[in-house]
Amino acid sequence: MAGTVTTKVMIISDTHCFQFGDAEKVRGTFKQPLPKADILLHCGDLTERGGLKAYQDVIKMLSCIDAELKLVIAGNHDLSLDGAYWYTQGCDPDDPKDYAEHEKGIEIMKGPLAKQAGITYLEEGLHTFTLASGAKLTVYASPYQPEFCGWAFPYERDEDRFNQPHQSAPLVKNIAVNPVPDFPGIDIMMTHGPPEGILDWVASPPGTTVGCHALLRAVSRARPLLHCFGHIHEAYGAMKVTWKDDKEKIGADAIEDLRPQPNVYPDSSNCSIKFGKETLMVNAAIMDLNYNPRNSPWLLDLELPRST
Repeated sequence: MAGTVTTKVMIISDTHCFQFGDAEKVRGTFKQPLPKADILLHCGDLTERGGLKAYQDVIKMLSCIDAELKLVIAGNHDLSLDGAYWYTQGCDPDDPKDYAEHEKGIEIMKGPLAKQAGITYLEEGLHTFTLASGAKLTVYASPYQPEFCGWAFPYERDEDRFNQPHQSAPLVKNIAVNPVPDFPGIDIMMTHGPPEGILDWVASPPGTTVGCHALLRAVSRARPLLHCFGHIHEAYGAMKVTWKDDKEKIGADAIEDLRPQPNVYPDSSNCSIKFGKETLMVNAAIMDLNYNPRNSPWLLDLELPRST
């Protein structure tokens, strides 16, 4: 047996143009010096509305975090990183400079400045990495979420982009280009939006939840060690899902138990997640409902498979 490697993972999301020094103004905890991590995961909304300078500033901020591997996805606020959105709704097609922002933004997020900062920008799909420790991880990433106020990376609520056609709910249109694989295909899921019913409640109207039904079906099939996201600032937190033994169950029917988990940052949580039986769900939005950086990062010790 190859065994596992204990790996320190820091999770953040929804930093919205945050720079170090901002958290001190509101007594937040996302400030220097930060604990060292093996992996940093950023689950999107890097900026307020996109912009080339904003992307450069994000890279500058993330360069200050000490981690061997820094994985980053976009979110609905990162307008020009979504080419389909930008060319049809976001830009002025008569302004060449504005029109070119998508291509130049991707160049920034994937270019020399990002590489120097240790950043790997992920587009939707599967990605595999091996750390110097020998820990190996397969990540499913997606910046998309159900249509939200006319922002980027949308799909409609009656569309499913995470499952194969035979796995979609009835009367749902399947639009999946990169469906989530079944267990045991992935170790970590990074999405910008939450799954339905898990850390997805909004403040107004009270009691409303906005997570994705299709995403819950997908994560219940994949059963990763970790599913991290952001998007809904007020629903910041963590839940440990225990899945039913019957792997034919899907979506909410697959959940046996759901329990909140504390954040002990700057210490790391020792998460003894049983692969295939449990998934740690983390909403890591750094900004609160009023866009103040009050929320702490999540720091976890995960047991990742050792590369063979």
